[in-house]
Amino acid sequence: MTQAGVYGRKLGQGLHVKQAPVLVTRSLRSAELAVTEVRNDDPRRDLSGSLPAEDAYLVSLKIRDYPDCECWENGRFVTKANVRAGATYLYDLKRDPRYVIDKPFHSLFFYLPRPALRDLARQPGAPRVGELSYEPGVGHDDGVIRHIGATLLEGLRRPDETNQLFVDHMMLALTAHVAQTYGGLKSGAELNRGGLAPWQVKRACDRLDSDLSGKIALQQIATELGLSISHFSRAFRISTGLPPHQWLLQQRVKAAKQLMTVRDLPLSEIAISAGFANQSHFTRVFSQVVGVSPGAWRRERHGGPSET
Repeated sequence: MTQAGVYGRKLGQGLHVKQAPVLVTRSLRSAELAVTEVRNDDPRRDLSGSLPAEDAYLVSLKIRDYPDCECWENGRFVTKANVRAGATYLYDLKRDPRYVIDKPFHSLFFYLPRPALRDLARQPGAPRVGELSYEPGVGHDDGVIRHIGATLLEGLRRPDETNQLFVDHMMLALTAHVAQTYGGLKSGAELNRGGLAPWQVKRACDRLDSDLSGKIALQQIATELGLSISHFSRAFRISTGLPPHQWLLQQRVKAAKQLMTVRDLPLSEIAISAGFANQSHFTRVFSQVVGVSPGAWRRERHGGPSET
């Protein structure tokens, strides 16, 4: 399948890196969203490649300091600035953003097409989101993007353990934050305070529970309920107290506890049956949620084997 946007390999080529891990979601009907990690610890001095002109933005979270960054737009030098780790920068792909690569760098790039931003605004009372407010080479101290970036960085490093619901939720949250902070969109709390109807809660939970691996997309469930994905995600959290991916994690742990009542069932088999990627993933999540390892929990509750 041909890649649609400037993320993953296409972004990596422009920044002269061979490996560019990426997580992709279509959590809004209008376009794909993606986050790409780019890193080069020993670059050759060069101007970054010209990226395809698109009706989209790149929002970048800098993981490493980059002093004296020389920024270009539309083929012209714009500014030189010290880039600090933890800062957020915006780039408009219509304006051919480039910079001189002459030092080690490490960043996350969130690919946000304008149609995705406009799709968020298709709610009663929401203003149209057109251009984002930014200045080339000017960073922002954005704690929300730092938090989301740090969370997704873990997902990029453990792609086999990262379920699609989690990626959908985090990318939707980031897109909504960017639209509100830099595009003037009203917050969801101002636009819609209600939860799901009881039948919608049951339908959504049944669909999530039917695939503990988390491969079902939020878009699919929202469509079945006749809702936009942003409305569904927000209303589901209001109704259940948890976002969909965290609700699913709780169901995985619940299923694992039930399976651990079978004394001779290995933990590795329980992990897969309960929707975890592997036993290591199972142990880490179970320990975070319950407070003890699966083996310790089974010994305490049922006197079963600790590890097989």
